[in-house]
Formats: sequence, structure tokens, C-alpha cells
Amino acid sequence: MNVFDAIRTRQSVRAFLNKEIEPEKLRAILESANQAPSAGNLQAYEIHLIRDAVTKQALVAAALDQRFLVQAPVVLIFCANAARGSKYGERGTQLYCIQDATLAVAYAQLAATAHGLATCWVGAFDEEQVARTARLPASHRPVALLPIGYPAETPRRTPRRELEDLVHQH
Repeated sequence: MNVFDAIRTRQSVRAFLNKEIEPEKLRAILESANQAPSAGNLQAYEIHLIRDAVTKQALVAAALDQRFLVQAPVVLIFCANAARGSKYGERGTQLYCIQDATLAVAYAQLAATAHGLATCWVGAFDEEQVARTARLPASHRPVALLPIGYPAETPRRTPRRELEDLVHQH
């Protein structure tokens, strides 16, 4: 699948099959996330890979009862690491590290799609509860949760904005 096909076919899936992800596919997803651009190439983010069912169940509670998290064989927690962005002062510690983590999530989503897997970006969660649940170091601020697995549903495609509404020419 080429990148344009991955972009067109990626959609949020909230039901996953009880099927493990092949190690080579998971590694390819992580390697893709690692290729995401970052501010000054500081790579001011961290990824925590969660497989443990008890931890995933606790993440459901931390993520406003989004139960599909526990169905996915893997949940990646993308975290900003402000210390790695400190070269750029406050902007690096408050913004660039979050942007870095966000780009890494997007690359992981597209790689998962290219490998026939599904994801759903989860941004609604209690940061402190996620950090406690996953036993994250204090320097790792959760930015997004990304459950990954084989889809157990094919959601209806949601409409996108028209380019004329989205793009403002100057």
C-alpha cells in the first residue's frame, strides 16, 4: 500500500479482533514512528508499549471509559519529553515536544494502516491517571493513546471538510 492509499483508507476503529499483531508488523510501526520529523531532530518524545490486560483495563478508566482500549492487543502511549526539547527553551518544552509526539502518532497510524491494522487516536484521558497506570517517569507527559489491532468493524467513512473551507489562500 502506498502512502496515499494509507492516508485515504485510515479511519478510527473502536473494535478489535482477539488476534495478536505479528512482531515484524509491530516493529515496522515503531520504526515508522521513529522516522517522524521532529523539532531540531531532538526527538522529544517517548513511546510506551502496553500489552498487559490489567494495565489496559486501568487505561480504560483513565480514558473516560473508552472500553475498546482493552480489546486491542497493543496500546501505545505517546509521551512528550520536555527535557529533550529544552534546547529551544520554553517553546521546546511546552510545544515542540508535544508536536514531536503528535507527528510520531500520525506516522504510527499510517504504518499500521499500511500493514492491514487499525487504530484509534485517543486524546481524551486524565494525564495523571494514565501516568500512574502505566508507571511513566515524571518526565514523560502522555499526549495520545493509540490502540492497535486487527479491525473487528468497518466504520462508515466520516465526511471531511471541503478544501475551499479548509484552505485559506493569502
